[in-house]
Amino acid sequence: MNFEIRRLVGHDSSPFIGDLARLRIEVFREYPYLYEGSPEYEEKYLKSYADCAESLIVAVFLDGKVVGASTGLPLEAADRAFRVPFSDKGYAAEKVFYFGESVLKRQYRGRGMYGRFFSERESYAKSLDRFDFVTFCAVERPARHPLRPAAYVPLDRYWKKKGYEKQKDMRCFFPWKDLGEESESLKPMVFWTKNLADSV
Repeated sequence: MNFEIRRLVGHDSSPFIGDLARLRIEVFREYPYLYEGSPEYEEKYLKSYADCAESLIVAVFLDGKVVGASTGLPLEAADRAFRVPFSDKGYAAEKVFYFGESVLKRQYRGRGMYGRFFSERESYAKSLDRFDFVTFCAVERPARHPLRPAAYVPLDRYWKKKGYEKQKDMRCFFPWKDLGEESESLKPMVFWTKNLADSV
């Protein structure tokens, strides 16, 4: 398959917001996010990336259609819920680049795209020449969650291999509506960080 990977910086992502919104809703219905999203919320969220001059969306196209995407932006431009754990630990927000989601349609997984998402975002953050750290956060679900698939394997080992360190004392809580929930509830998210100097 001939995938085309494009870096969409700032307003470059504007023409694709609708496609990206639908992709996020499709993929995030899966465990561990179990997210029941709406196009309206997704488009508002993605517009915040389009409005940030230094944001990045690594978009994967196949036959002209968006089939995958991975996002990032300066922590200063991220939601306050993601900034507070860093300020509480004495990090300078202006020195941290935040990675959002990585989503890829199920049928195209297992082809190395996830690793490409990380390398593209790290390379971009490095090119801006003002960040010391990169970070992302992952939802924490109970080990015996009723919707956890039997074959589910957490990505912790992969993230460690990529040089990220789990910050067990750095968490935030972010609201969304799970599948089957009547209303939003706060979900615990734990941060993983990496010194950008360690990125190849």
